[in-house]
Formats: sequence, C-alpha cells, structure tokens
Amino acid sequence: MEQNMVGWFEIPVVDMDRAKAFYNEVFQIEIQVQDFAGTLMGWFPWAEGKAGASGSLIQHEAYNPSTTEGVLIYFSSVDVQNELDRIENAGGKILRPKTQISPEVGYMGVFSDSEGNRIALHSRK
Repeated sequence: MEQNMVGWFEIPVVDMDRAKAFYNEVFQIEIQVQDFAGTLMGWFPWAEGKAGASGSLIQHEAYNPSTTEGVLIYFSSVDVQNELDRIENAGGKILRPKTQISPEVGYMGVFSDSEGNRIALHSRK
C-alpha cells in the first residue's frame, strides 16, 4: 500500500446548517456546503501534501447519525482539551473527557456532535 489506509470519511447529519455551525465552532474552521442532486455535502478543509484523510458532513435519507453504531472517527488535535472545551457550547455533549491512552500514544476524548454522532479526538499532549 502506497498511502495511508483511510482516504475519505462521511459523517451523517440531520440538519446541515446546525452541523456546519457545530464543526466550524469546535474546530475553528469553515466548512463549504454543496448540493449534489439533493444530497448535501459539507466539505472539511483539505490541503495537498498534509498528512491525514479528508471528508465531509453528509445529509441524505440513507445516512443516519448514531452514538452507538458504526465506525468511530478520530480527529487529530494539538491538545484534545482545546476542542473538548468548545463541544457543549456548540451544542454537543462530552462522552469521555480527555483521557491518557498511554505515554507513548497520547490522549483521547469522545463527544456526541450536534447530530448525535459519536466522534473522537486524539493528541500527543
């Protein structure tokens, strides 16, 4: 394999405007939304040459948010506490506070977003 295994992800949403506002506030980014014949996609920022995968929010009847089912996505962070501090104010809920995985691996935290998805964070400090 010539690249990292994950190339793309999609996070289901019920309300694209609410989800976009949530992720913009928590990660201090600007998500761009496009309508593809009734499927709304909100693109996370992506830059050529940077490590990691990109993805989008997606609003379509075939996609359902869940805090108990499906894949758990980890967003990279300088310090997970930075984003965790913005979760509740943005309309989410902290499911697991900043927790050390191990000294070698770093820290993680888990939250429920504005749509009811379980999402994780990872940082080295």
